[in-house]
Amino acid sequence: MDWDDLKLFLAVARSESLSGAGRALRLDPATVGRRIARLEEALGARLFVKSPQGYALTDEGARILAHAERAEQAVTGVTEELRGTQGLTGQIRIGAPDGCANYLLPQVLAAICDANPGLEVQIVALPRVFNLSKREADMAIAVSRPETGRLTVQKLTDYRLSLAASRDYLAKHPPITGPDSLHGHRIVGYIPDMIFDKELDYLSQLGLDAVPLASNSVSVQLNWLRHGAGIGVVHDFARPAAPELERILPDLRLTRAFWLIRHADDQRVERLNRFADLLGDGIRKEVLRLEAVS
Repeated sequence: MDWDDLKLFLAVARSESLSGAGRALRLDPATVGRRIARLEEALGARLFVKSPQGYALTDEGARILAHAERAEQAVTGVTEELRGTQGLTGQIRIGAPDGCANYLLPQVLAAICDANPGLEVQIVALPRVFNLSKREADMAIAVSRPETGRLTVQKLTDYRLSLAASRDYLAKHPPITGPDSLHGHRIVGYIPDMIFDKELDYLSQLGLDAVPLASNSVSVQLNWLRHGAGIGVVHDFARPAAPELERILPDLRLTRAFWLIRHADDQRVERLNRFADLLGDGIRKEVLRLEAVS
């Protein structure tokens, strides 16, 4: 089995589909299917079984997966060694909750890419937990520390959130003098049954259960608030992007943390280690800068 075969095998295993592997490798899905069939014939083993969910690894495929990932790390390590200190190159995909993805990562990653012109970065902004074992991303930022899995976890930074509303909304509605007076106002927040992490359940912590205007997207919530729809919880680092908003009841400020999560095997990949250091340093500095002006 050569490296091209292993790359193909890994792409199908991670995407669980021929089309997903084809997009990753820039190949036609039919070509991917033919090459997987030839690989299985050469090995004399069935590597995948097609299911309603896609292509799942067989027992034989699962045994090969760990060896293929080690080979990938070795090839990446050789490439980085030969490139030396010329800068980071290649593609790195980061999964992140959309608040971080929209209001922190663009400027932080732009600076990293400016210093490393050969680097390609993809941001997957989805309100859910990422499966690094399936290589949905090379690394992920989360709002709580995972307790299971072969993962390495690094705390990036604390960040703060505040209740806020637009000045226009506040001018048209009764004054807010304390937590009890919030119940007479329209609340903007997450869709309750789509809160994927307990750390995002801000409103129940504040004793607010009814959410007349709800979205699973932080950006949608922020835009509702900007247009005077109601009151909601806003990341302090996002408030400079919404100068229409005013903080309410500053004593109710919340604190959360961002965690950088990586697959345990990637600790041996120097390229990802260097990128993680740059990312963590950039996020910490950007949160401090934005919170200072919010």
